[in-house]
Amino acid sequence: MYQYDDYDRRIITERAHQFRGQVTRRLSGEITEEEFKPVRLQNGLYMQLHAYMLRVAIPYGLLGATQVRKLAHIARTFDRGYGHLTTRQNIQYNWPRLTDVPSILDELASVEMHAVQTSGNCVRNITADHFAGIARDELEDPRPYCEILRQWSTFHPEFANLPRKFKIAVTGAPGDDRAAVRFHDIGLRIVENADKERGFEVLVGGGLGRTPIIGEVIREFLPKRYLLSYIESILRVYNLHGRRDNKFKARIKILVAALGVDEFKRRVEEDWTLSRTPELELPDAEVARVSAFFAPPPYELLPNGADQLTGFQLGRDRDFGNWARNNIVAHKVPGYSAVVISVKTPGVPPGDVTAAQLDSIADIAERYSFGHVVVTHTQNLVLPDVKTSALPRLHAELSALELGKANAGKLTDVITCPGLDYCDLANARSIPLSLEIAERFDRIDYLNDVGDVSIKISGCINACGHHHVGNIGILGIDKRGEEFYQLMLGGSPGNDASIGKILGRALAQDEIVDAVENVLGCYLSRRDSPDERFLETVRRIGFDPFREAAYGTASPAAVE
Repeated sequence: MYQYDDYDRRIITERAHQFRGQVTRRLSGEITEEEFKPVRLQNGLYMQLHAYMLRVAIPYGLLGATQVRKLAHIARTFDRGYGHLTTRQNIQYNWPRLTDVPSILDELASVEMHAVQTSGNCVRNITADHFAGIARDELEDPRPYCEILRQWSTFHPEFANLPRKFKIAVTGAPGDDRAAVRFHDIGLRIVENADKERGFEVLVGGGLGRTPIIGEVIREFLPKRYLLSYIESILRVYNLHGRRDNKFKARIKILVAALGVDEFKRRVEEDWTLSRTPELELPDAEVARVSAFFAPPPYELLPNGADQLTGFQLGRDRDFGNWARNNIVAHKVPGYSAVVISVKTPGVPPGDVTAAQLDSIADIAERYSFGHVVVTHTQNLVLPDVKTSALPRLHAELSALELGKANAGKLTDVITCPGLDYCDLANARSIPLSLEIAERFDRIDYLNDVGDVSIKISGCINACGHHHVGNIGILGIDKRGEEFYQLMLGGSPGNDASIGKILGRALAQDEIVDAVENVLGCYLSRRDSPDERFLETVRRIGFDPFREAAYGTASPAAVE
């Protein structure tokens, strides 16, 4: 994984020192909260419903064991004993005291971590496929390019005050988009042209929130050496023409929609032609230098392991067999597997991981996975490089930590935002609903029968829970001072990208989980075969059968 150089260390250490002085001036009253706000946002510090929240950057989701231990130490020392994994591969602390935040930033800097540009109208944390570097369907590891983009964008003077926050995702897998590049301001896919040269397909204008839009391709093939100059031209056009009078219409997706993708592309190409200089070209030597940080670990020469994994799935230990079936992903190196650690335990808010668990995960990563852990977009963790033969021992250790749940990608692997329990923007609570869903459907035979189906919950239209792209999406709304929920079906963040459609009227708290169960019952009775996925059935038979199951009517229902 990438190691900071002297420049990285200096700017992060200096930023932490500067913020300590800014906090001191705020606490003394020398500056007001309004004056302090842009400063704290530049350092990842939000004011939520009850307290400050600090969002820590985890570039492309990759952590070393030492960093995981530091995150545990911060949770134990400065928060309430846990951290919260986010859908952008970051971690948040929900209860830090303002007086402690400078010390937290010092602690982070000591292990090459920070909270810079995790908030504010700037280029945010660069995200990637959480199986980057080990996926069998990958053309090339995208993480070196994520790191190059991170270095280029951090403190970029021209893009420190964009019209709105800006998000970039990169994937190297053409077959399965696990980075949701179509729902980012800029999405990059590593592709090959007819001459077998590798470059980038460039998408722009994707996003969720109030106006969910699927991004569009503006460059089918961009040579690698032009990555920075072309991305800079996109951002420059956005910075010049994006709206600043209305934050709800300030994202690049609104600009692309207003201009039309062809006109937006024309402006980018025009700027690129005028501004492209040799200094912004990406030399092969620089790509090789950064790529060396992501060189494969010292794998052993092992038997394939596929038959062994099948044997695990069919063995007498049902708990382990189901875990091997649902939480293990094929690795490109024979004899190794990637392990999804589900942080979705009944009774625990999705994505919450305790300090004790983090300490133990660091130990486990060192013993089983070359000391590496990855945060996923689904608020889980991945051990990327585990010997297949070690899976039984690993499962036993994870189960002792209450992290051995066999539900990765299944119904109870719910993605949710903090909702009204924490966020002052929310209209409804998300966490209690996710816990009720987990309790209702926590039966492994049922989960396996239903198969791969995603539930994503947001407490407001800002869509931090990505409800628009859930196979089943749930949006909390305020209806005359009471919490109600809209039910959506048909979303997908992948190569088959789609935005879910609202099924009918908003449902009360005591109705929504029953409606979900009825929708699932409709799927089980109407699917063509046990192999037809939920999303495929929705697309084949349409919404009316599901509406009838949820509401008792097939006619169009009022949407509130």
